[in-house]
Amino acid sequence: MSIATENFLKEIYQLSQTPGGETKPGVVAEKLGISNAAATDMARNLAAKGLIIYEKYKELRLTSKGQNLALALLRKHRLWETFLYRTLDINLSQIHNEAELLEHSTSDFLVDKINSYLGEPAFDPHGDPIPRPDGKIPDTDKLIRLSTAKQGQNYHVRRLSGSEDEFFEFCRDNSIEIGQSIEVEKHYPSQNSIAVKILGQRILLNNELAGKIYVEIKI
Repeated sequence: MSIATENFLKEIYQLSQTPGGETKPGVVAEKLGISNAAATDMARNLAAKGLIIYEKYKELRLTSKGQNLALALLRKHRLWETFLYRTLDINLSQIHNEAELLEHSTSDFLVDKINSYLGEPAFDPHGDPIPRPDGKIPDTDKLIRLSTAKQGQNYHVRRLSGSEDEFFEFCRDNSIEIGQSIEVEKHYPSQNSIAVKILGQRILLNNELAGKIYVEIKI
């Protein structure tokens, strides 16, 4: 299977798992940096192979076969991210691009070896769930976006879903990392922002950035 095909299937899956995410060919095209025509042609070809369901002007949907392929690729990607982060000390803003290159040339044999070596992790360094060999996904139902977290409540950071270098640089500079305790002090709806406290330091975040940070209530 070509790299373009694998990326197309993976992008449809990831968009389908994003709240409010659309999977129409034009949206997938924008995410992958290809033309709308190329995305439509790809969708038709993959539909003919039984990997997606394509209907003109409608959302693209993966078949069970297509979803299994997407999850297998995502598993390789997130295990590589974990390996690069843990063993080579590559930072969060760099592991994604490196994993993008490695995932397509990794055999199932090697990815199983990496998984075993790492101790079968359930989540990657960003807090994203790593699909299991059977395609099942670790539970993330308890996670909420920091932008919607309850005022006066304490949470743990569980997932950083941004992809830009600047986002991870900001998180690093402000001690926003997986497992970190964070207190929601106050919402400012008219200013589209939220005040939080981390390690005794008060930080003001806009809701767009806070929406990329997923937290779980601290028990």
